[in-house]
Amino acid sequence: MFSNYLIGLREGIEAALVVSILLTYLVRTNRNPLIKFVWYGVGAAVAASILIAIALESISGELSETLEPIFAGTVSFVAVGFVTWMIFWMKRSARTISSDLRNQLDNAAVSGGAIAVAAMAFVAVLREGAETAIFFWAAAHATGNSFASVVGLVLGLATAVVVGWIFYRSTSTINLSKFFKITSILLVFVAAGVLSYGIHEFQEVGWLPGEDNVLLDLSGVLVEGTFLATLVAGLFNLKPTTTTLQVIGYVSYSVTVLYFLLKNKVAPATPALETSELSTAPTA
Repeated sequence: MFSNYLIGLREGIEAALVVSILLTYLVRTNRNPLIKFVWYGVGAAVAASILIAIALESISGELSETLEPIFAGTVSFVAVGFVTWMIFWMKRSARTISSDLRNQLDNAAVSGGAIAVAAMAFVAVLREGAETAIFFWAAAHATGNSFASVVGLVLGLATAVVVGWIFYRSTSTINLSKFFKITSILLVFVAAGVLSYGIHEFQEVGWLPGEDNVLLDLSGVLVEGTFLATLVAGLFNLKPTTTTLQVIGYVSYSVTVLYFLLKNKVAPATPALETSELSTAPTA
C-alpha cells in the first residue's frame, strides 16, 4: 500500500505542479478564457491514464498461465525504465520546468488557439498519468494485494490534489527540494522491487536462469498476511523467498541509480518554489 501511495503522491504532485504553472501563467497574462481548455486537457489525460491501467489488467486477465508471467515481467521492466527516466528527468529539468511550460503554452496559444492549449495540457499531464498507470500496475502485481494497492494509489493522488491546490492558492514559499529528493530515493527501492518481480516472472517461464536458486528465504519471518510481510512488500516489493538473480538485480539497480541520483555535478538550484510566481522549481 505504501509503495503505491508513494507512486500516486509523487506522480500526482508532478502533475499538480504542471497544472498549477499553466493556470497561474494564464491568470497572470489575462488569458482566463483559456483556463477551461487546460482543464479539458487535464480531464482527457486522466481518463486516458485510467484506460491504460484498465487495459493492462484486462490483457493480463485474458492471457494463459504461460503468457501472463511474460506479460507481467515485460511490463515490470518497462515500468522500471519509465520511473528511472522520470527520476532523472526531474533532477535535470526541474529548474527550467516552469519556463519551459510557459513557452510551450505561449506557442500553443499563438499557433493553435484553445484546442492547442488543451492538447498541450493533455500531453503534459498524460506523461505523468501513463507512468503512474504502468508503474502502479507493475507494483500492485509485485505486492500481490490489489485492493490495498488501489487504496494506496487513491490516497496518494488525493494528497497530491490537496498539495496542488496549495500550490495554486498559496502566497507563501514552499520548499519542494527535500520532497523530490526523498521521494526519488524511496522510488528507487520501489522500482528495484518491481525489477526483482520482473526477474522472477521471467525465471518462472525459463527466460532467465536460477528459479530454484533461492538466496534469501525469510518465509519463517515474513509470513504471508502478517503485518511485517505486508509492510516489507509495501515498502520494497520484496517476497519472503528471493533468488540470487533477484538479489543481484535489486542491489545492482539500487546502488547504481542512487549513486547517479545523489551525485551532484551541477550547482544546486534555488531550494524553494515560490507558489505565487511558480517561476522556478527545485532540483529533484
